[in-house]
Amino acid sequence: MSRWRDAEVREKSILTGMYLSKFDQRGLKELGFKSFREARNIIGYALGSSPESIKNYRDEFDPLFPNPRKGWHKRPTRKNCLKVFEEYKDLDLASFANLVRSFVGYDVNVSSGLEPELDDAGESAFARRLATGLAAERYFISVSSDLSEFQGYLRENTTMYGCGYDFRFSRERTDNEFLAVEVKGLMESAGGLTMTRREHEAAEALRDRYYLFVVSNFRRSPTHQMFQDPLSGTLLFRKSERMILQVSWLTSV
Repeated sequence: MSRWRDAEVREKSILTGMYLSKFDQRGLKELGFKSFREARNIIGYALGSSPESIKNYRDEFDPLFPNPRKGWHKRPTRKNCLKVFEEYKDLDLASFANLVRSFVGYDVNVSSGLEPELDDAGESAFARRLATGLAAERYFISVSSDLSEFQGYLRENTTMYGCGYDFRFSRERTDNEFLAVEVKGLMESAGGLTMTRREHEAAEALRDRYYLFVVSNFRRSPTHQMFQDPLSGTLLFRKSERMILQVSWLTSV
């Protein structure tokens, strides 16, 4: 299973590198990234690969496309990359971009298709959601085994459970004294974070067994910091409430 997973990640990384090489700046803009560094950081971690792998695969394809970079031009292109090149070389920008989006669970058909998705700051909603969600979570997975706080614990991904944290660490599956980790991501080196009501309740209940893990600076070079019992530490949280007006249309049949 692990070998199949590794092969799947490798193929997606190869295709992402080919996309960035073929479409260059247009490809970045289509996905909503501001630089190649940002794209490879976010997509690399989101795929469970690495930013360096995405860059290397882009460089592998550069000699095959008319872009400003030379890439790995002093040696023949690897056979597995040539195979991918022959299969996908005629794919247009929109189709290839949607393929890359699908690698991280984004289906363009779910979007309304009316306007490009932008957040409140005018950023690409796709790029920002990826950084604050899947990329940050995969980054945490990549470093969690090196964190002394979780040595000797079993890790369980709880992102789909809605329990107020993303990962549970326990000595045994039935351990009630588990540790909980909520992961947040930031595009910049600093910025605002939001805890949902459920996350705040979990942090309040678990106290020193609850960790807030923040991955920052996806824009340039991701790094992290971790806060144990975040509600009682140096972070100051301000409660924010807002009314949401929901509009709907009713009929009878």
